[in-house]
Amino acid sequence: MEFLRSLLLVLHFVGLAAVLGGVMAQISSLRAGKASITPAIMHGTWLQLITGLALVGVIEAGDLDEVNNAKIGVKLVVLIVIAVLALINRKKPQVGAAPIVAIGALTLLNIIVAVFW
Repeated sequence: MEFLRSLLLVLHFVGLAAVLGGVMAQISSLRAGKASITPAIMHGTWLQLITGLALVGVIEAGDLDEVNNAKIGVKLVVLIVIAVLALINRKKPQVGAAPIVAIGALTLLNIIVAVFW
């Protein structure tokens, strides 16, 4: 179970890197007004959602640690908002700065909650 937990955690970090990397890659496009929701943002969001839920399940099932349900709930709500923003804007050829900046800021918020809570 510990190996599975570690594997899921690595994949969770890969999803995080994809979302943040996708946002960072759009910074120059934001200035030109041609930003878009990239597949990296979408796939990273889904990977984070799936691996996050699996992590909670593995930790609970394996009695590996105590799960802080309030923290997980906050992180889940933030991730759902990220997913909704990405889904709403993914088909648009160009999006304004607000969705991209919001996705980046909410991703950073999720990191802050994970580390400091």
